Amino acid sequence: MIRVAVVDDEALVRSGLRLILGTAPDIDVVADCSGGAAVETVLGSGADVVLLDIRMPDADGLTVLRQLRAAPRSPAVAMLTTFDAQEYLTAALRAGAAGFLLKDTDPEQLVRAVRALAQGGSVLDPGVTRAVIGGYLAAEAEATAAEVVEALTPREREVLALLGEGLANPQIAERMGLAHSTVKDHVRAVLGKLGGLNRVQAAIVADRAGLIASRPPTGGAR
Repeated sequence: MIRVAVVDDEALVRSGLRLILGTAPDIDVVADCSGGAAVETVLGSGADVVLLDIRMPDADGLTVLRQLRAAPRSPAVAMLTTFDAQEYLTAALRAGAAGFLLKDTDPEQLVRAVRALAQGGSVLDPGVTRAVIGGYLAAEAEATAAEVVEALTPREREVLALLGEGLANPQIAERMGLAHSTVKDHVRAVLGKLGGLNRVQAAIVADRAGLIASRPPTGGAR
């Protein structure tokens, strides 16, 4: 059973997410609260996945994220956001967010996202992908994504492309026909060669470099 905590200052949002996730037989919403009580409530609930509002009046979502990520047993945290919160996205990405979801995400997509997060995957709602990529790249060094991936072997580029699809290690292993331990080693090598990025950042690089199926490169040299 996937244990989920929902943190949002609006009770209606919390109730809606609880209702949606409650329809999935493998998901249990073990806690919901506003930002002021977030860290204590989430860590006390033993949640595997946290859906965290990126901007709340009673607490800074980024501060809550950093505190959760610093905990000994850190849950996967996806930020709940709106279209007008772009200035927060890069900071959340750097603080270790495992994904970004719009508050009006389709119910089926939300359930899939929670499952992916529980398995160690990453999620990027199409509605915020461009904002996340744009903000992240604007703050990064001069090297283009294409230049960065040149350091990867063909197998590592294949792994990076699957990271770009938000797949967790077991899913990558199944897709590539490899042992889970082998995939784990490949992922570790890829993230290391990319400069110690997390999975969401790596997904952005994959998107930028045009490694994801049916997506052309999103930019060239800068």
